[in-house]
Amino acid sequence: MPSPLTAWDGALARLSAETPPLALKAWILPLGIHADGDTLVLTAPTSFHAERVRSRFSSAIEMHLAQEGVAIPLRIEVGSEAAPVREPAAGAVGLRPNALSEAAPSRALMVRVEAPLAPAAQLALPHTFDTFVVGPGNALAREASFALARGRTLGAGTLFLAGPPGIGKSHLARAVVHEARANGSERALYASAESFTSELMSAIRANETPAFRRRYRRECDLLVIEDVQFFAGKNATQLELFHTVEHLRLVGARVVLTADRLPRDIARFDARLASQLASGLVAEMDPPDRELRRDILRDRAARGGFRIPDDCLELLADTVHGSVRDLEGVLMQLVASSALLGRKIDRALAESALRKVAGPSGAAHSIDEVIDCVAQFSGLRRADLASRSRRRATLRPRQLAMYLCRQLTDASLSEIGRALGRDHPAVANALRAIERALLERAPLRYQVEELSARLQRRRS
Repeated sequence: MPSPLTAWDGALARLSAETPPLALKAWILPLGIHADGDTLVLTAPTSFHAERVRSRFSSAIEMHLAQEGVAIPLRIEVGSEAAPVREPAAGAVGLRPNALSEAAPSRALMVRVEAPLAPAAQLALPHTFDTFVVGPGNALAREASFALARGRTLGAGTLFLAGPPGIGKSHLARAVVHEARANGSERALYASAESFTSELMSAIRANETPAFRRRYRRECDLLVIEDVQFFAGKNATQLELFHTVEHLRLVGARVVLTADRLPRDIARFDARLASQLASGLVAEMDPPDRELRRDILRDRAARGGFRIPDDCLELLADTVHGSVRDLEGVLMQLVASSALLGRKIDRALAESALRKVAGPSGAAHSIDEVIDCVAQFSGLRRADLASRSRRRATLRPRQLAMYLCRQLTDASLSEIGRALGRDHPAVANALRAIERALLERAPLRYQVEELSARLQRRRS
């Protein structure tokens, strides 16, 4: 009988033959895998991810493992310690020819990069400039990133990419490393803020800080660190980052940093570090406008080998106002529904996908409609939502109202803020809080679905 890990390779090939590439990319390839005795363990990055794999794929995985001659228990849990799932080889049993290469021609391996990377073995990063769709809100960030990746030194040698989650900062950061390595730079180093902190703490505990500093200062000519807002309140890590960036600037190395806000807006951030990071080129990235949303959808569909009718593209672009991740999510829902139901992609199927992922389609609601609905649902008055109260019983409904206003109305963040007595940054923070919570908390997802349904019923 083959080992669990050997059997998994065959099961993955069979699963790939019946799973849309977008679904495979979103749910299966990010999983870690290892054997625990006679149990095969798949590890997902979040509880929401694990729940989705259990509900949609566990039965098929167990069936395919049995077809490979291995009838063993399967466990799906949250964790990041295992190696990520590899894409099956092109000639593997049951794999459609070119199925995965059509879905993502530039990707050779899906990797998790959040964990600390070994000094001598940085993994390939699966994003390139060729797959980044450019629009007015991200053109400066893209051009600056590309120039820096090709060896140009910008201003003080640092590039700071700022913007809300899900709009392409990670794509550009990893594309910089990919492009630099493709052009002969063997000293391009990528790290998340979390991995940078973990490595530093490990080095301090082991009394190996000289080796840490040699790795980040003397052994790289390009350093990319993502999500530096993670350093807020971590004084020792901020000090180390300050001296690392200062050293790299002095020797002419290039530095790229990303965050969900500008350096000056990061709470509990050292003023000297914030000033240093803002002294280079700062490129803010905005959520995609309607034209860019349509272009992104068309690009992602084409790369996956799918043809989406123009009226469906227009509907999706008009309805989904969030991040690029939101667009990819609704596109994945549409393509997966088409494949699983055996239906062609048309407007009716697109509207169904939107109801499941992005809320009801059709004419935009008004801010007043949304706020009144949330207040009634929460047992509050409208004045309560606009009050200064920070009690959770008021705070969460207020955040939900802001989130739904953003999803279901055409209002700007400033207009939403004025309706609820808040400013633009407060609304942006509320949207980020709800987006994070939706990934991990099923009850909140149910509340959003119910509120969306109530608003839709008011129109019918």
